Amino acid sequence: MSDFFNLSRGMTIGVSTSALALLMSATNVRAAEGAAGVIDEIVVTAQKRSESVQDVPVSVSAFAEEQLTRVHATQLQDYAAYMPGINISNGGSPGQTSITLRGIAPVGPGSVVGTYVDDTPLGASNNYARATSFALDLMPYDIERVEVLRGPQGTLYGAGSMGGLLKYVLKEPSTEAFELRAGAEGSDVSGAEDLGWGARAGVNVPLGESVAMRASYFQQNTPGYIDNVYSGEDDYNDVEQSGGRLALMWQINDNASLKLGGMWQRLESDNNATMALALAGMDPVRASRNLPDLSTSIPNAEPFDKDVDYYSATLNWNLGWADFVSATSYSKTHTSQTQDASITYGSLFPILSLIFELPGAPYDEGLSQFNITLDHEKWTQEFRLASTGEGAIQWRIGAFYTEEDSENKQVVDATDVNGVPIEGFLPYFAFAQLPSQYKELALFGDVTWKISDSFDVITGLRFAQNDQKFRQISSGAILVTANDPGESDEDVFTYAVSPRWHLTDDTMIYARVATGYRPGGPNTIVPGMPPSVDADELTNYELGLKSIFMDGRALMNAAVFYIDWQDIQQARSFAGVSGLDNAGDAESQGIEFESLFSVTDGLQLGFNFSYTDATLKSTPPDLPNALGVQLPGVPEWTGALTANYAFTAFGGHEANVGGGWRYVDERFSEVVRTEENLAYALPAYDVLDLNADVQFDSVTVRLFVKNLTDERAFTGGGVTVDGLNQPVRLDLAVLQPRTVGLSVDFQF
Repeated sequence: MSDFFNLSRGMTIGVSTSALALLMSATNVRAAEGAAGVIDEIVVTAQKRSESVQDVPVSVSAFAEEQLTRVHATQLQDYAAYMPGINISNGGSPGQTSITLRGIAPVGPGSVVGTYVDDTPLGASNNYARATSFALDLMPYDIERVEVLRGPQGTLYGAGSMGGLLKYVLKEPSTEAFELRAGAEGSDVSGAEDLGWGARAGVNVPLGESVAMRASYFQQNTPGYIDNVYSGEDDYNDVEQSGGRLALMWQINDNASLKLGGMWQRLESDNNATMALALAGMDPVRASRNLPDLSTSIPNAEPFDKDVDYYSATLNWNLGWADFVSATSYSKTHTSQTQDASITYGSLFPILSLIFELPGAPYDEGLSQFNITLDHEKWTQEFRLASTGEGAIQWRIGAFYTEEDSENKQVVDATDVNGVPIEGFLPYFAFAQLPSQYKELALFGDVTWKISDSFDVITGLRFAQNDQKFRQISSGAILVTANDPGESDEDVFTYAVSPRWHLTDDTMIYARVATGYRPGGPNTIVPGMPPSVDADELTNYELGLKSIFMDGRALMNAAVFYIDWQDIQQARSFAGVSGLDNAGDAESQGIEFESLFSVTDGLQLGFNFSYTDATLKSTPPDLPNALGVQLPGVPEWTGALTANYAFTAFGGHEANVGGGWRYVDERFSEVVRTEENLAYALPAYDVLDLNADVQFDSVTVRLFVKNLTDERAFTGGGVTVDGLNQPVRLDLAVLQPRTVGLSVDFQF
């Protein structure tokens, strides 16, 4: 895998929190011109053009700005559960995030779900940047909406989007009016002694008839609620998030516009929100809390920091006969994570000191930390040219290029129980540095054939070629000193075919066959390991229905799918060092259903569910993966109920009350093995969230309650093992306890 060392808990694939729900904002569910209660058109850019979500022949959901505010979202996990098919695994804080879509689990280090900000990707493409463990998790301020595309999007969005795509659409500057908004909030988290707080401000400034600027800043502080029994420290997992954005829009003339933007986000987590549980025969029912509620016991702190800098420039130019788009981006990401590895490595000190005949052997058992530092720089450039007009044939062609440099530094130290470095293991117990470079050039295009007024077929094709370079630098007491290069290159074709038939203006049936892939790359250099791993690929077969009925007061979307996933990149281990191999195939099949009903002019109800059966169907004989068992991080069943009631109160002021209930089935922490299985089935859970708000002219007061019943829901982690790979205990990330908050927002 992308980690050089096999670190049990740090290497497990966590749990996801997903459910089916489609919540629309007040502006989305009320049509203009007084048609109260009618579900309004929702416009998305899922296919790199603006169109109604009901016309897109892809399973898509959009979560609007108002919903992000109502659920008081501070991380992806807070709202992903209200969109179909997306499952989130959490490692103990925002930013330690893995994403699963349609059962395509994060098996292997490379991303299986792509992430975009507006027109450009943000995230690593190769296997050495740990993209699957640290997916883009933006604090949702100054975001217009979040779009989730389910199923492979390789034709339009390229590498790493084999399971689907997460797309953040930011608010654009406007020349129409000056706008100033600001807000502040306070919250109480059950189990925390301190209060949480947040502050935010944003401004839109027209700088003339053709130029506008938008700027924003936020800071969010979440108090700790986990106690460390070992150190005696209470509430030690405080999280601070901050960031800003600056965007400039220039309407050059009637046919051309240029948008420049910069975005910065900072995240600092003092420690992980994880609980330690006793192990009892790997049975989740028998696992018990040998420590007090909301507590753990580790000797070393586990801080996590992530900094994201993102810059973009997008030119839109109507040439008359075609629309031209140039989208450029540069991003720089720094990630730092510390894990306590005392159980895993500290227990080996006596044995290793004897094996290596170190002075003073045998050593006592001691403490150990695993530190990983990731730095990633990425340039991207895309050009697109699309036909205009209403002819029977519409076309689009494009080219995409990315160049990425990644640094991956991993250090394991060794100290005695007092934290004093052990001389026999200096300068490092283990050290590895894995610098890598990724370059990709892709050409793509699609054609829409309009066979009749109600029936058309969209076909697309993409060719991508990538070159990768890599170097393995290692040393330390338990590693052979090395400084070895590796490289790889590969060509990949993806395609998509999507016929759609509009039965009426409000009802569409579509089918879709599409492929996607995750890039391979050079492997860690270990005897017996292949020098490189090939891309794994999948094919998605889908049939969907999208319909609005009852005079526009009801919406129902449904899809059934089957995915054939081949040559999966899986970890192979040798002497504690892990690499990758194309090992086995899997399949995922299921149903996605979402609905929304305007029962009255003010009351909206939603009922949603999903079923996903994602299992391995083949595996090499020497890799004892269990067949026919659910893939890690994928709940078989999820479901949700949502409600919102809009009314007039307090002397004619607009008000809302609402809430959501979601259920998530049990999920495995990692791939289930037939021998020495260390996969843990995290229990199913259900969570209830409530919200209420009232608007007084330019002031909105909002009350929110997250996790009303204070459910102990586990959202990641797994089994911690000792140096001999024997299970010791469970270390599980826990959903934030009941949080009650009050916020006040001003808008002028």
